[in-house]
Amino acid sequence: MSKISLIIQREYRTRVMKKSFILLTFLTPILFVGMVSLIVFLGTIKDDKINNIVVVDKTGLYQSVLKDNDSYHFQFSNVSVDSLKKTKDSEFAALLYITDDLKTDSTAASLYSEKQVNLELKTYIAGLLNNYIVAQKLAAYNIPNLKEMVEKSNTDIDLKTIKWSKDGKDKEASAELALAIGMLTAFIIYMFIVIYGAQVMQGVVQEKTNRIVEVMISSVKPFELMMGKIVGIALVGLTQFLMWVLLTVTITFGLSKAFTKDIDMEKIQHLQQLSQPGMQAMQTAPSNEINGKVADFLTAVNGLDFIQILVLFIIYFLGGYLLYASLFAAIGSAVDNETDTQQFSLPIMLPIVFAIYAGIFSAENPDGPLAFWCSMIPFTSPIVMMVRLPFDVPIWQIALSISILIVSFIGTTWMAGKIYRTGILMYGKKVSWKEMWKWLRY
Repeated sequence: MSKISLIIQREYRTRVMKKSFILLTFLTPILFVGMVSLIVFLGTIKDDKINNIVVVDKTGLYQSVLKDNDSYHFQFSNVSVDSLKKTKDSEFAALLYITDDLKTDSTAASLYSEKQVNLELKTYIAGLLNNYIVAQKLAAYNIPNLKEMVEKSNTDIDLKTIKWSKDGKDKEASAELALAIGMLTAFIIYMFIVIYGAQVMQGVVQEKTNRIVEVMISSVKPFELMMGKIVGIALVGLTQFLMWVLLTVTITFGLSKAFTKDIDMEKIQHLQQLSQPGMQAMQTAPSNEINGKVADFLTAVNGLDFIQILVLFIIYFLGGYLLYASLFAAIGSAVDNETDTQQFSLPIMLPIVFAIYAGIFSAENPDGPLAFWCSMIPFTSPIVMMVRLPFDVPIWQIALSISILIVSFIGTTWMAGKIYRTGILMYGKKVSWKEMWKWLRY
């Protein structure tokens, strides 16, 4: 055990002290927060360009319907469509051609453009025309105030989800929040397995190529060397992950404090205005609505068992990594260079990719057959089970899944150790799947 701990320390110190590790650990949260901030900033910038849309309306019914906005300006024309198509594209962005009454023929409108029409323009025009046609059809019933009655009848149902415990207490929950947490944790495990599992394989190949392993094997057993490398890189990954979380939270909190100073002053002035007569009643409803949404979110957060999710996340996090890392280590020991690892690593990568897609579909039905079986199969359970956990998986399923994962890890480690023992000292020979199967039987 002392030899394995020495190998773990060597792997951990060697990788953590690298400049690339330090730079990546500190730069990644900065780049991530900066990228998100840039996206938000660019999303707030309005495009002042006004796009001209030429309309050829054969019916003459829709000139008052197509209204201009800040982005689009409609110009009606009697010129033929064929002639307008020959016009330079810089003169107008798109051409709307209406051939018949849309109440009787919903396909009578076509939108032409030399470039692909963007979704915003298509949605805006379709929305204007749809609202007009609906209003016309309602007016055709000759019922007074029918439009107003229909608008009043439209209701946006806010369906609350509430869980009850065995003691009869109710807790408000959120399906959207559960889905977000499940997919986030599953994606983290997926990234961890892919990145650090590949590092295990590359590390074994490099040591084998440099002949360093020949010296190390004289002092330790191949199995001890493999386990030390796997656990050491796992600790490196956990260190980097925790640093990313800590730095991301710190940077985000710091930026939010810096950018909300001015907002807080405006809020204070706004509250002073509310104290004036007549202003308080006007602002009460929106304020209560915002406060209500915040309260609902906090209540939904309290409805999740974060302790259970965190503990099981660590278990599946380590179990999935150890399962795949042992296989990656076996592949690295069987080849002489990183180029040869591609043909052997593909069968290992396919279950990981399949697990992500299975997790996405399982989110829609966490108790369905796909979700259940994929959360039991050890090659997919670390990812799929994390998607299911926020939806309250039965304890017996969690226990069975973890048990199968542990047994599978022990089995794959045993098989990987036999391949590692033989392949780590083999040079100059192209290894096949058949050859690796023989090594398992030694």
